[in-house]
Amino acid sequence: MRHIVESSDKNFGVLENSRRKLPDLVCLSHLRWDFVYQRPQHLLTRFANERRVFFFEEPIFVDGPMHLDVSQRECGVWVVRPQLPKELASEEALDGILRIMIDRLFADHKINAHMLWFYTPMACAWTRHLKPLAVIYDCMDELSAFKGASPVLKHREAELFTRADLVFTGGQSLYEAKRDQHSNVYAFPSSIDAQHFAQARSIETDPADQAGIPHPRL
Repeated sequence: MRHIVESSDKNFGVLENSRRKLPDLVCLSHLRWDFVYQRPQHLLTRFANERRVFFFEEPIFVDGPMHLDVSQRECGVWVVRPQLPKELASEEALDGILRIMIDRLFADHKINAHMLWFYTPMACAWTRHLKPLAVIYDCMDELSAFKGASPVLKHREAELFTRADLVFTGGQSLYEAKRDQHSNVYAFPSSIDAQHFAQARSIETDPADQAGIPHPRL
């Protein structure tokens, strides 16, 4: 949120008020916001220009009491990280605890009208009671094929397909695999941030880590 940091408190208030006119977006993700800047960060950072965005991560298990760590990044996205005692790591206990935690988030931040944006079908179990205006499933990967995937993941994804209003897939092969499972599926391949990479055209001095690389370069 660089442009907000540099602006006056008055302008900050105007922007926050404009964000509140649109439904909040609550994203449920298996990925960490601060790990790699990829598809979720590209999309949600843009959404945060017009509405409040909450990025709800999977829990971290710690030596200490249960609490909800909520912090806002410069781009405007609120990153929500449940921190739970290690003894609560069983899948059976997690669903009930995470339901309590997302209810706390909604209460503390006065989230009313909202949309749910899923990256992980596992979040279905503890969001069934919510009443979103719309449900979007952005299917980046075939998570059930990942090492250590939960045995119930496919069942949760089937449930998510029944709840979703709109489904995106991160590539053509995923689209082919999912197109018959929902009536409103769109192939939405990831791309590049053209504005970001275009900055390289204005660099006049080679960065130190590239100075020894001969031309031509790609």
